[in-house]
Amino acid sequence: MPAFQSDGIEIAYEVFGDGPPILLIHGFGSSGLVNWIETGWTDTLVEAGYRAITIDNRGHGQSAKLYDPAAYHPSKMAEDSRALLDHLKIDRAVVFGYSMGARIAAFLALAHPVRVRVGVWGGMGINLVTGLADSDEIIAALLAQHLSDVKSRTGRQFRIFADRTGADKEALAACMVTSRTPMPRADVRRIDVPVLVATGSDDTMAGAAHALAEILPQGEAFTIPGRDHMRSTGDPTFKEAALAFLARRGYVPRQT
Repeated sequence: MPAFQSDGIEIAYEVFGDGPPILLIHGFGSSGLVNWIETGWTDTLVEAGYRAITIDNRGHGQSAKLYDPAAYHPSKMAEDSRALLDHLKIDRAVVFGYSMGARIAAFLALAHPVRVRVGVWGGMGINLVTGLADSDEIIAALLAQHLSDVKSRTGRQFRIFADRTGADKEALAACMVTSRTPMPRADVRRIDVPVLVATGSDDTMAGAAHALAEILPQGEAFTIPGRDHMRSTGDPTFKEAALAFLARRGYVPRQT
């Protein structure tokens, strides 16, 4: 994978297609490969005429692994995404994020609104504002010596996922400490770019999509039917809704 330096940290990325740019920011414990390529998102976007750009967040995938929790505040990870746009000489892009990636996308839009044309936030509803209460449970699961030592359902889900993807569990545990920092409601109201908020109907982790969309000045909500947090990512109805949202907002590839 190609890589670049963001504030001295090596960040890996990949680019697919040759149309209008869409930056794809993955969720916690995942990577560009797992979140966007294996789920068919990059193929879907390229076939629709877009240029799909995946980033491996710090501590994930092929990017540098860090062990200081302070390094994983979403505002800092948002700067990695901004730096990637700079590296690729992209002034403005559509920004997709899933779960933690949606939180990063929100902080990016807040800090650099001129860089974001449109946002699509999957797997992140009102808990962007309210936060989540199971971080300690997940950290303990990631640091447990064996999976058999993990008894909680949520902890086991994250531990199994980290083991399957070959993630650096110590780096993920550090990331979990600060990456879920909530965004104040007043700051959400300042994100005045079109945003589609999409969560699964059975997603108990994200919080309600409509509750977050109502706070955003240009927010729309979509419920991914019959999906929980882990199974919403590559859902076909989510892809259809995202493409339709881009079309409604006038962000479509030029026809040749």
